[in-house]
Amino acid sequence: MANTGGKKKAASQFSRQAERKVSLSDVIEALSQDGLINRETADRLYRMPQNAGQPGVHPLSQVANEKISNAKKNGQILDLETLSQWFADKIGLPYFRIDPLKIDVAAAASVMKYSYAERNSIIPVEVTDTTITIATAEPFLKEWTQEIAHISKKEIKPVFANPDDISRYIVEFYSLARSVSGASAESKTNELGLTNLEQLVELSRSGKLDASDQHVVTIVDWLLQYAFDQRASDIHLEPRRDQGRIRFRIDGVLHLVYQLPSPVFTAVAARLKILGRMDIAEKRRPQDGRIKTKTPNGKEIELRMSTMPTAFGEKLVMRIFDPEVLVRSFSELGLSEEDYRRWQGMVNEPNGIVLVTGPTGSGKTTTLYTTLKQLAKPEVNVCTIEDPIEMIEESFNQMQVQQNIDLDFAAGVRNLLRQDPDIIMIGEIRDRETADMATQAALTGHLALSTLHTNDSVTTITRLLDIGVPPYLINATLLGIVAQRLVRCLCPHCKQATQVDDEIWKALVTPWKINKPETVYAPVGCLECRNTGFLGRIGIYEILLASPQTRKLVTSDCDVAKLRRQALKEGMRTLRISGAQKVIAGLTTIEEVFKATPSYEDL
Repeated sequence: MANTGGKKKAASQFSRQAERKVSLSDVIEALSQDGLINRETADRLYRMPQNAGQPGVHPLSQVANEKISNAKKNGQILDLETLSQWFADKIGLPYFRIDPLKIDVAAAASVMKYSYAERNSIIPVEVTDTTITIATAEPFLKEWTQEIAHISKKEIKPVFANPDDISRYIVEFYSLARSVSGASAESKTNELGLTNLEQLVELSRSGKLDASDQHVVTIVDWLLQYAFDQRASDIHLEPRRDQGRIRFRIDGVLHLVYQLPSPVFTAVAARLKILGRMDIAEKRRPQDGRIKTKTPNGKEIELRMSTMPTAFGEKLVMRIFDPEVLVRSFSELGLSEEDYRRWQGMVNEPNGIVLVTGPTGSGKTTTLYTTLKQLAKPEVNVCTIEDPIEMIEESFNQMQVQQNIDLDFAAGVRNLLRQDPDIIMIGEIRDRETADMATQAALTGHLALSTLHTNDSVTTITRLLDIGVPPYLINATLLGIVAQRLVRCLCPHCKQATQVDDEIWKALVTPWKINKPETVYAPVGCLECRNTGFLGRIGIYEILLASPQTRKLVTSDCDVAKLRRQALKEGMRTLRISGAQKVIAGLTTIEEVFKATPSYEDL
C-alpha cells in the first residue's frame, strides 16, 4: 500500500507541472527516485545536453539511446518501450501501444490538423461517437485537451505512448490521409475518370494516367512499406461498391488495414499494375506480375502479383517473398533432427523423384527453395519450371510456364532435359503428361523435385495412380514424400502455462502412446502480438520414405491403410504427431494442430 501511495504522490507532483514540455531533468530525477539508475549514472546523464543537440528528440529517447542497465534488474536494458511504460505509470496516465493496424487513420487525422498534432506531440488513436482517445508524448502540455473537447464536443481521454512511435505515426498517418484526400479531389476534377476503356488506353499512351499522380505514388509507397513492417505475407486489394478495402495476411490471418474511395482505389491498383509490368487497360482477364523493391534498410523484397475480375472491379493480391527465408536453417523451418535426417537422405540421392504436398500456403515453396539453395553448388546445374516463378534466385536456372505459347509443365520439363540438368524442380504435377515427364527425368539419371495438392503423404501415391502413373514407374522412381502444414507459433512474450485435458491429448496422439506433458502453453495476447497470442508460424512435417517394403504395397489397387501402417512401422510420424511435438516444446497449441492437420480413420 505504501508503494502505491508513493506512485500516486509522484503522479500528483507531475500533474502540478506548469504548461511545458518534459525535460531531461524530469526523467533523470524520476528514474533516480524510483531506483532505476544509480547516482553515478544520473550524474552522467545530467551532463548530457538537452535533446542531445538534436531539436525534437524526446528525453526518454535520449536516455534509451544510452542503453543503460536497470539498477533494479541487473542485465536488463532500459529501452524506450520499458521507459515509456514506466513513465506512463509515473505520471498517472494509461499506457497505449500504437498498433497502426487497429487505428482508423482517416478518422484520426480528421480530429486535428497536422501542424497542431506535431506542435503538441499528440495523435488521435481512437475515435467514437462520444470520446476521442489521444496519445501524447508531452503530458505536461494540457491546454489542447480543453481546445479539442470544445471543438469536437466529445470527451477527451489522454494516454501516454512511446514518443518515437508518436513522431513516426504523426507523419505517416497525416501523409497518408493527405494523399488519399488529395487523390480523391483529383478524381473529382478528372472528367475522364478511370472506367472507360478507350480513355484508359489513350491515357496510358500519353503517360498521364492518374496512377502516376504523386498522391497515388505516396499511397502505394506507404502500402508496401507498411506491409513489410507488419510482417504481412499477402496484400489483398478488394474492390467494393463505394470503396476499396486493403487487407494484410499476417500469420495466416487476414486483417483489415484501410478503406479507400473507389476512384483512389482504382488508381492505386493501376499504379501497382504499372510497377508489375502488367497491362493496365486489361481488366477482363486475370494477369500475373512481379515487383522487386527494397526496404529503407536496403533489404530486397519480391512481390508476386495476381489480378482477378470481380463484380465490383479488379481484385489484386500480392504475395510477399522475403529472400531471407532461403538462408534459414531447416530447424528454423520446423524440421526436427529426425525429419531433417530423412529429408537429407532423399534429396542427396543422385536420381529419383521427391514430392512435397500440402494445401496452398502450407510452406511447400519455402521448403523446396531452401533445399535447392542448399543443393545448388557450383558443380551442379539446377533448373526449375514454375507457374509462376515464386522467387528469383541467381543460383538456379528458372523458366516460367507460358500457356499462350504452349509452354506448359510437360513441355518445360522436356526442354529442361535437353539443358544437361542435374536437378530439376517442377512447380506442380497437375496431369499425366507432366507426371510422365517427371518420371522420365528420374529414370534418365536426374533428381526431380515437385509438389502435389494432397492431404497427406500416403494419399499422394493414390493421387499419382489416379493421374495414370503406372505402379511400376512409381516404384522405380519415387524416393519419398513430404506432407506439410504451417501452424501459428505462440507469442513468447505472453504465452501462459496451463494444463491439458486427458481426453483432448488422447484424441491428438491416438493410437500412439505419447505421455501427456505436465504443462502446455496457451495464448494470452499482449502488445507484441496485437493481442492475438501468436507471433509467426512454423512447419509441421510428415515424411514417407519409399523403402523396399512400402514399394511392394504400391499396386494398381493400393490399400492406403496398409501403406500407412507400413510407413509408420518404418518411422514415419504423422502430421498430428509432428504437431504434438511442437505442443510439448511449447511452440504452439493443440487447437492449432487440430485445425491444420487431417485425422486418420484407418489407424
